[in-house]
Amino acid sequence: MSETAARHKAEAPKSLKFALLVCSTSRYRRLKSTGRVEDPSGDLIAETLRRHGHAVVLRGLVSDDGPAIERWVRKALAGEADAVITCGGTGISPTDVTIEAVQPLLEKTIPGFGEALRRLSQEQMGSAAILTRAVAGVAHGRAVFCLPGSPQAVSLALERLILPEAPHVVKHAREG
Repeated sequence: MSETAARHKAEAPKSLKFALLVCSTSRYRRLKSTGRVEDPSGDLIAETLRRHGHAVVLRGLVSDDGPAIERWVRKALAGEADAVITCGGTGISPTDVTIEAVQPLLEKTIPGFGEALRRLSQEQMGSAAILTRAVAGVAHGRAVFCLPGSPQAVSLALERLILPEAPHVVKHAREG
């Protein structure tokens, strides 16, 4: 790591407040019909963040609906969260609309995030990694990360990319 990057990371906040949104039509329907839903990827994100000293201050579940996703992310960007993570809805099927809903809200994108996640995924799962869509950027002084919905992708993105860099991203996003 360069001396400048090391200095920036040292100056970055040590603990962040996260907003977490899971985008899944099937889970959303289950929640509405039964009042309960299993959410392994959302739970993994929340537990991992807490274990590393961060807080989840807002958590939600919406269907794969672009306007609903956009409204939720706008609400998170207007709240107390330092960073937003969305999970799910990043595939290539017609109903996967998370990236299309979130990307227009970003003031700056971080193309290296998706590139790095695909590279890391390729090491684990081979050529299917090319189907991985993931986006990161900044909006309103906050970091935003859109992750695939699989627990494996969530774990990989958190451990190798988000946890090491989110405070650094937030630091730069808030510079005036």
